[in-house]
Amino acid sequence: MPPLSRRPRASARALRLAGTLAVALVVLLSAGAVVAVREGRAAGLLPERSWGPWTASRIEAWSTHVRVNTWGDAAQAEIHFGKAEDLTLHAYGKTARATSMMQPTVFTLTPDGKLTARRLSAP
Repeated sequence: MPPLSRRPRASARALRLAGTLAVALVVLLSAGAVVAVREGRAAGLLPERSWGPWTASRIEAWSTHVRVNTWGDAAQAEIHFGKAEDLTLHAYGKTARATSMMQPTVFTLTPDGKLTARRLSAP
């Protein structure tokens, strides 16, 4: 009768090392996710409840609506010129800009929710 073959067992030391590496990986991934949210890079993935209310205002003939994320460094803006033109800005961790076509105007939105407009001069 042939001898029974035995499978090698992982040592307790190897199991502890694997567990420690798994915990370290989870901690690093979690820290990276927190940094991405705080810097605004993942703001598009944040839940709706993390956004503040829309605030409405007017800039010349433009109606604007801005909201700021309470969890991270991010803001969103919707800008309308009647029914003629709509612009959307997402300032997720960095300043966002858009230029309108109807009345050449450059809109700038900062991650803290400050929306400014600068009319371009005619050539």
